[in-house]
Amino acid sequence: MTTQDIDTRGSRVGDVVDENQPTRVRWSVPIALFACVLLAFFDKISIAALFADSQFQEAMGIGFDPTRLGLLMSAFLFSYGFSSMLLSGIGDRLNPVNVLIGMMVIWGILMVLMGLARSYHTMITLRILLGIAEGPLIAMAYAIVRHAFPQRLQARATMMWLLGTPIGAALGFPVTLFILNRFDWQTTFFFMAFLTLPVMLLVMFGLRHLNISRSEKSAVAQPAAAERKQLRRELFRTPHFWMICLFNIAFLTYLWGINGWLPSYLIKGKGIHLEHAGYLSSLPFIAMLLGEVVGAWLSDKLDRRAMACFISLCGAGVGLGMVLHLEGTYSVIAAMAFSTFMWGAGAPNIFALLAKATSSRVSATAGGIFNGLGNFAGALAPVLMGALIAATGNMDNGLLFLVVMAFVGSTILLPLLKKY
Repeated sequence: MTTQDIDTRGSRVGDVVDENQPTRVRWSVPIALFACVLLAFFDKISIAALFADSQFQEAMGIGFDPTRLGLLMSAFLFSYGFSSMLLSGIGDRLNPVNVLIGMMVIWGILMVLMGLARSYHTMITLRILLGIAEGPLIAMAYAIVRHAFPQRLQARATMMWLLGTPIGAALGFPVTLFILNRFDWQTTFFFMAFLTLPVMLLVMFGLRHLNISRSEKSAVAQPAAAERKQLRRELFRTPHFWMICLFNIAFLTYLWGINGWLPSYLIKGKGIHLEHAGYLSSLPFIAMLLGEVVGAWLSDKLDRRAMACFISLCGAGVGLGMVLHLEGTYSVIAAMAFSTFMWGAGAPNIFALLAKATSSRVSATAGGIFNGLGNFAGALAPVLMGALIAATGNMDNGLLFLVVMAFVGSTILLPLLKKY
């Protein structure tokens, strides 16, 4: 049996049918997952706001050492990527809701320990452990939504929890800086740990109906260990799965590249005055949020997941190409906003596409590999763009790299447009 064959519940993976038909759709599920993703992003990026704090530097015993400070973020990202690929399969063996709650308990404990840390080595060890603990999150959320929603609603449900990523990134820094200015660096970690409690309660309440007992698992024909191992082998042999993973690499390369270089590009590449760059650089991300909402709704109506992803990334590349040839401040921002809007339209659809192309019995495994590879490769984008800019002395060449990646990623999906 392959992931393209008929599964025991009567649906053919990859066909335009619902793999699951829940008797009642509960929107509390993506709302709870949104809170969880929002909290995780707070935990993930808040430490960067402490890099310029002299008390934090003194407590870590390193002073202002950009390399070692930056390593606190890089160490997290690498352990996060490894964990996403290697540990997400736990969600195929155990109830993903219980796994998610257990992960959150670990997050809270680690944030408390970070607030108590008094050495650099302790802090970086805790950051690595946090990356391991957060790695399976996206895969768990993907698996939960896939079990809780029919295919026709999955893009909208995914969009709701995916919004936790850009909103968490937008709010994480100002919240951390506010606490830092009012109290001290330790309190920022204790506050994040405190936030874990209400979010955990929301997750337990919003997902309570998804708890599956052993007897219920048998009733829905959960695969035995040997069968699950066979399904994973078949997943790894499925070309369409790897095509979607490669597309996601290009997709996340765009995201990390824009996040890393947009403000600098507007200031140095386009000569936009520093006092304007702050609010202007936020407009493309607002457009990205709108794109996620519109793209999810429209794609659920049409149910053409591969086409939606293709148009999304291709449109994002066209928008960036326009930016390279424009000079006026507002025309540059408008073109950039168009580009990010198009990217946002594809964000929830790529998970729905993955659900169409893979078996529901290995959802967490597929989601973990998909997310881990994408974030590994995407995290390299700012470095590669920086190297191109340094080598050529031209900011446009960094953006051109993203344009090329967008068109390459779109091309990868061409064989899948008719099937999904």
